[in-house]
Amino acid sequence: MSTDAEFLNQAVNLAMANVIEQGGRPFGAVLVKDGEVIASGVNEIGVTGDPTAHAELSAMRKAAQVLGTPRLDGCVVYASGQPCPMCLAAMHMTGVRAVRYCYSNADGEPFGLSTAPVYAQMAKPLAEQAIDIRHDPVGAAGAPLYAAWKARQIT
Repeated sequence: MSTDAEFLNQAVNLAMANVIEQGGRPFGAVLVKDGEVIASGVNEIGVTGDPTAHAELSAMRKAAQVLGTPRLDGCVVYASGQPCPMCLAAMHMTGVRAVRYCYSNADGEPFGLSTAPVYAQMAKPLAEQAIDIRHDPVGAAGAPLYAAWKARQIT
């Protein structure tokens, strides 16, 4: 069985290969369940033009396909860098059990790779964030959209 250090090294090696071989950003991730690698990913923003093509999300998407479920309960994500708020939120929402990362936001900051400012924005109340966020419940009386979804669910 591999150790946290071995899985982290795999993530860092993926990130380094992404930089050297693909000219990509320095991020790699390995998703593990029960001590086995289920999926891995690298940052593919430059290749795909998809701003959500982060290493962790790529690994999570692949793992969901392998496991046949959008739930990643019991899984551990090993990332070369500290997960950004988007990736961390996805981990929370899918049931990831643990996250281990090698390089921190402080390590990445001198290279323009820190997501600490985004964490700071998201810690503020919605009305104080830099993005104009507002609740506009036009047409939501009685929440028919959610009721329609709930009625279609198979138990």
